[in-house]
Amino acid sequence: MDAVINFKTDKRIKDEAQRIAGEMGLNLSDILNIYLRGFVKKKELYISLNENETNPSDELLIAVEEFKKEYEAGKMKRFKSVDNLIEHLEKL
Repeated sequence: MDAVINFKTDKRIKDEAQRIAGEMGLNLSDILNIYLRGFVKKKELYISLNENETNPSDELLIAVEEFKKEYEAGKMKRFKSVDNLIEHLEKL
């Protein structure tokens, strides 16, 4: 059973991601599904930095701060364990 996920992102990021995915012969849904499957399987958040960068980008740091604020404000669903998270994702 397929589920639809809606989320907001910067239009420039979306457009660039679609362009890059297209160059790889994929669409944005393919990319996000691949990422989510890996996230669930490995239970890890993987962030790849450009090989020329030694520090996280400003955009990444801003995004992390935004996520922290949302988490601290209780706007994100909390799970007691990884198993609870996986159960929730499997129901979607």
